[in-house]
Amino acid sequence: MSRVTRTHVSDARGASRLLLDGSAGVVDVVERMHRTIQRRPWPVGQPVQEVTRGITGFVYRSVRGSMRVIGRGIDASLAPLEGLLPEGETTPGREVFISIVNGVYGDYLARTGNPLAIEMHILHDGREPTDKLLVLAHGLCMSNQQWTRDGYSHGAALAEALGFTPLYLRYNSGLPIAENGRLLADRLETLVRNWPRPVRELTILGHSMGGLVARSACLAASEREHQWPRFLRRLVFLGTPHHGAPLERGGHGLDYLLALSPYSAPFTRLGKSRSAGIRDLRHGTITADGHRPVPLPANVNSYAVAASLGERRSPLADRVVGDGLVPLDSALGRHTERARALRIPKQHRWVGFGMGHLDLLHRPEVYAQLHEWLAAPVA
Repeated sequence: MSRVTRTHVSDARGASRLLLDGSAGVVDVVERMHRTIQRRPWPVGQPVQEVTRGITGFVYRSVRGSMRVIGRGIDASLAPLEGLLPEGETTPGREVFISIVNGVYGDYLARTGNPLAIEMHILHDGREPTDKLLVLAHGLCMSNQQWTRDGYSHGAALAEALGFTPLYLRYNSGLPIAENGRLLADRLETLVRNWPRPVRELTILGHSMGGLVARSACLAASEREHQWPRFLRRLVFLGTPHHGAPLERGGHGLDYLLALSPYSAPFTRLGKSRSAGIRDLRHGTITADGHRPVPLPANVNSYAVAASLGERRSPLADRVVGDGLVPLDSALGRHTERARALRIPKQHRWVGFGMGHLDLLHRPEVYAQLHEWLAAPVA
């Protein structure tokens, strides 16, 4: 229930660190390619592992050393100013940029202490607190602000119609999903304990990766014996890739192909730099110990909304195209392996045709279905 603040100095420090770190990564790729060309290996086979020696190695080490010195100098000169300037509210444009950077490199930003790394917050829009909480969790490379489009928000609309208090999760979507799940579980425990009114019911509405983070939070809460799941009545998933997304599988396949040749292998460093959060989307992984089946929490009503770019059902549209990012079966929790199928009841599944992944955030047909489900009494 915090507000998002920033200073121009912290942004400058974070951006300079990221730029110099990225440049150092490019230097590493160039050095590995240089080393490979020097050894002239066969076109197919293992990459060259030896380090660059002699004058060539000295040059690369000098370049990296100079970049570290420059980076430390910039950071040291800006650090004293950060505490002198007042904090200001963030802007929509900055939030979009920061969210994308965190989605792609968020685990690295957090690991290196970069000021651009997003810390998890649950944000309240200032409405009168009620005993019905609706937590909205955004997807990969997105932010809490992207729940609103042209002045419309599912959260605000459901608040007006059904008396919910909408709360918006803001998190670093580049972190492993299991780590975000643990963080969310802790935040929800604190939220329920400190809410100004006794909480009667809690609903989590997750878009895309946000749905996986919500499932992971439920798992973490059960392991930590948290109290907030006692109030959880509904989990609603909008285009959530429960069984993975083809886009990340394609990225993994490209890494494999590049690694087949020692001449292209150095470039796998660039491909593998994508965040742990993105890699978790390959199979919809929500645990820290690998991809294993995790059922939906018991005694919680679960609902799934999926979208299809096609105007009607077809094998191609359902299995390959889906909403442009997530296939229908993945979004609906269906799987050929019984242990991995989420078994969401048919009456709790809905498919919108002629709409894409982001359309789920604002289309009136989606809101109508959400209203129908959330208006119904729950045990």
